[in-house]
Amino acid sequence: MGGAMLIAPAEAGSRYGEQPPVVLSPDLTEPWQLQLTTPRSAKVVTRSSKSFARQKRQNRKNKRAKHGYSTSALATGASLRTKKKQQRYSTTQRSRELPKRFLPQVVEYNTNQKPGTIVIDTTSRYLYLVLGNGEARRYGVGVGKQGFGWTGSERVTRKAEWPSWRPPAEMIARERKKGRILPAFMPGGVENPMGARGIYLGSTLYRIHGTNAPWTIGQAVSSGCFRMRNEDVSDLYPRVKLGAKVVVI
Repeated sequence: MGGAMLIAPAEAGSRYGEQPPVVLSPDLTEPWQLQLTTPRSAKVVTRSSKSFARQKRQNRKNKRAKHGYSTSALATGASLRTKKKQQRYSTTQRSRELPKRFLPQVVEYNTNQKPGTIVIDTTSRYLYLVLGNGEARRYGVGVGKQGFGWTGSERVTRKAEWPSWRPPAEMIARERKKGRILPAFMPGGVENPMGARGIYLGSTLYRIHGTNAPWTIGQAVSSGCFRMRNEDVSDLYPRVKLGAKVVVI
């Protein structure tokens, strides 16, 4: 476009009479003409949600291909991770399986103790309930760790189902130094380390009791108590009478 463009004057009736023409230079009119003209190459594209999702999937594939990944490789990686996880779980389970020798069983046991007496052998980690006639019912137990073992003779002074737990002040202080905070009191239940049954020995703080950590049976891990699997201490419990003798060797 060349030269100046004339705009028509205002309509008649203007209260000020005829107006002078407005003159716009070519530099000012050109931008307005560009905005009012739709380029032929311009297109309006609308996408549905399905096509958008399809495009996203394709973009992910392209990205994996760019970094050298393939769908099958990713699937293989996921499978390997699952397999390793299963292997770790199986290893943990095997390490927690109780050796058969610690399962309850009737064995030959020659002793001069009377039937009904409990004999705990802390070296072999066995608890014997003397039956008489050269036999005893044997269970696996966890015993006191180094520095907490003891030997002697006591009597059963109390029995309790799902006993509560009050850790001694010495134990609370000892565990606090290790960073473990023990409660002052814990009611009976599956989370209680005293387990399903408690058999109290004399006036001591020692017990024969169940546990919430059955994989520790056969080990020296306690503070002097004798821990059994919950099913085992529940089996022993009705067989033991108040006043029964308990010998720890």
